[in-house]
Amino acid sequence: MSISRRKFIASTIGTAAAVSLSGDDNAAAAAPALWQSRPSRSSFGPWLEIDAGAIAHNIAAIAARTGNRPVLAVAKNNAYGCGLATAGPILDRVVWGLAVVRPEEALTLRKAGVQKPVLLMGPASDEEAVELIQRNVRLAPSNERDLTQLLSLARRFGRAIPIHLYVDTGMHRMGMPHDRALEHLEPASVRRAVHIEGAFTELVEDEEFDREQARRLKTLAERAKNAGVSLGRLHGASSDAIMRPNADTFLDAVRPGLSVYGGYPTDESMARGELRCAYRLKARVIRIDQLQAGEGVSYHRRYTVDAPTWTATLAVGHVDGYPAGATKGCEVQIGEARYPVVGTVSASHTVVALGSATNVKVGDEAVLVGPDHPSLHPNEVAKRSAWSEYNMFMHLNPALPRVVAASRDG
Repeated sequence: MSISRRKFIASTIGTAAAVSLSGDDNAAAAAPALWQSRPSRSSFGPWLEIDAGAIAHNIAAIAARTGNRPVLAVAKNNAYGCGLATAGPILDRVVWGLAVVRPEEALTLRKAGVQKPVLLMGPASDEEAVELIQRNVRLAPSNERDLTQLLSLARRFGRAIPIHLYVDTGMHRMGMPHDRALEHLEPASVRRAVHIEGAFTELVEDEEFDREQARRLKTLAERAKNAGVSLGRLHGASSDAIMRPNADTFLDAVRPGLSVYGGYPTDESMARGELRCAYRLKARVIRIDQLQAGEGVSYHRRYTVDAPTWTATLAVGHVDGYPAGATKGCEVQIGEARYPVVGTVSASHTVVALGSATNVKVGDEAVLVGPDHPSLHPNEVAKRSAWSEYNMFMHLNPALPRVVAASRDG
């Protein structure tokens, strides 16, 4: 009787799994190799735990650091990897408002139940703008084209459109030039078409020039006031300005991104330890192996052993947002112990060295990034792997399951 290759592989894997999970010492001794494996299934894939308490803690810390100014939390790039639909409702309870850069992000927040003001800091097509206004999303005109669009939208809706004016004070990337922005607001038709709730700028994150940028925005607001136009709340301070701190940039409200989710923009700010990482990147052990002297693991045999050494394979890799450079000194926590990452971090797998003996089992949970130990903090993982701390958040795979977990101290 013939048997297909697929059935043969499936039966072989299934037998190995039964041996590894049976608890029968004799069966284990009869196994052809010192390894354990289970068939791949969704429960073994990596996932993110999002800590709602950590996010609330970080917002409180930011408010305290900035004199209790309103916090407009930036949720761009899938809420810095924590998930718009997951982090959005958490933020909705603790912030003045949320800011994004793409129309679909704003709509996702509304669909997730976010009620607080949502500011779109990027452009929108005419069709997108109609839906955004219907969803009560604030637009941010940054050029003449945007103002022309607002005139049309105001006529269509029969009312003034709420906006935050996007002002370029020196970044030279987006926004109306600060020294000419008032000219765009002078026509009576424009004033009737918009309701200015705020005005904002982007800081270049040079401490002295950031102060100059804040001064330029305040000067524009004063000129507008003298012309009978209120620019509402002014905001510009990012996580970098907040954590330095650069109080001259705090203005009427602050607009942090990275720090909302527990990341630090600099090593100096991390030393203060005020924030809590809001996510854990987790995976399960899918294989235990014992290497013999002279054997190596993964591509290019970058890691070989001089004596018998146990290793564990985790079903998580750089496609999930774990840095390929983690083999340069990063650790993974399994239970209460931490183990070095070895070999090569591939697209879907990471291997850790367990030592000459181990109690780690297939199915055990592993934490690759999170608040459980200083070596696992995203800033530290980034430093050890020669990556950006921003990448540790923004490169988390959007397809990863995200689960809101109970907050833990420590």
